[in-house]
Amino acid sequence: MTSLPCDKVGLDFFDSAPTLHRVERELAATPAEVFAAFLDAEAWKTWAVPITRVEWTSGFPLEVGSTRTVHMWGGVVAHEEFLAYAEGTRMAFRFNEVSRKAVRAFAEDYQVTDLGGGRCRVVWTMAMDTGRRAGVGARLVDPVMRVGLGHMLGRFARLVESRSASTGAGR
Repeated sequence: MTSLPCDKVGLDFFDSAPTLHRVERELAATPAEVFAAFLDAEAWKTWAVPITRVEWTSGFPLEVGSTRTVHMWGGVVAHEEFLAYAEGTRMAFRFNEVSRKAVRAFAEDYQVTDLGGGRCRVVWTMAMDTGRRAGVGARLVDPVMRVGLGHMLGRFARLVESRSASTGAGR
């Protein structure tokens, strides 16, 4: 399968991307429980709706520069590189290559804040540059994307909270 290069953006892309979507949610789970779910390749398929498979390609422990391949609906395959990784607080990655040229640049950032008492806040930012000018289409798509991301973050919260409840961890 042919892969097309994406712009190799840095963390500053989360401040400058033409399209940004940000959702947040408080979870009844610890940051450690959140990161355990992030590291579980199978878990991504249960909450991140378009994902069908995740392959860690550089092994553990994760660090800046670690890589993974993500398979999504429609045969889309993205090769990702981690821009930030701090266990329990932050995980960010970008697409280095993608099998279909849908975006010029794409990155995601997950920031986790420990609220104490077995609770945390997750802020998920998706940044992209499609290479197209924003117009009526963007004004229609943006609210739908926010709702979709909020739905997926809710699915993630239920997954993590159910694991937390079943183990009694963090309580």
